[in-house]
Amino acid sequence: MIRFLIPILALCVAALLSSCSKSEIPMKDDRLFELRVYYPHPGKLDALNNRFRDHTLAIFEKHGMEHVGYWLTEEDEPKLIYLIAFESKAAKDKAWKDFVDDPDWKAAYANSIKDGKLVARVDSTMLRTTDYSPAIVQIQANPERLFELRTYKATDGNLSHLDARFRDHTIDLFEKHGMTNLVYFHVAEDEEGSEDTLIYLLAHKSRKERDANFGAFAKDPAWQEARAASEAAAGGSLTQPDGVKNVFLLPVDYSKIK
Repeated sequence: MIRFLIPILALCVAALLSSCSKSEIPMKDDRLFELRVYYPHPGKLDALNNRFRDHTLAIFEKHGMEHVGYWLTEEDEPKLIYLIAFESKAAKDKAWKDFVDDPDWKAAYANSIKDGKLVARVDSTMLRTTDYSPAIVQIQANPERLFELRTYKATDGNLSHLDARFRDHTIDLFEKHGMTNLVYFHVAEDEEGSEDTLIYLLAHKSRKERDANFGAFAKDPAWQEARAASEAAAGGSLTQPDGVKNVFLLPVDYSKIK
């Protein structure tokens, strides 16, 4: 009898879980993420995008690298910023080694730099999702959607207080004011910034709506109360002076998130 009841119980549990909100059920993504920033040489951005579109993405997939999203910074000299994911650090190390050694990559790379190298510099940061981060949803909701990458440097010992404010107040208030929470990260263990850095990604319908929504958020009494209470508990500001940075991002045509 028990073995016949198990499938029924499983269905009941699944139905119950599907009726719960994301705030009631944590969906921790335990993958290791890598945030990479490419600084193209002047005039080389189109060639860099072509190399990613025509070669790099397929070779990433071949070696088990999981695409998350690809964007260009909204500035006069755009940078390419992307997120990829791995099952573990060991998987990441193996994937990059196999990628670099891959004959297809070597051929694509050599062909792409016949007229000069495409990239002046690459920055890489390894990331883990926070316990309050929503699960990443790779949808192409609107090709005109604006993304915003925000980085917070917490004051000494206050990253946990900053997390608590986001977990208990900020992310819900962002949603209240029309902003989409995509993902929240800490810098991975043993990396510079792991003890004081929060990095997260928002989406907005447009720059105009983004500015209006952040303005309304800043004036919201619930936010002002949460900020004051969190700073009182921590004994001061939770972020360092000039410790909040943001960059606006536009998805490229080959991104899984738009």
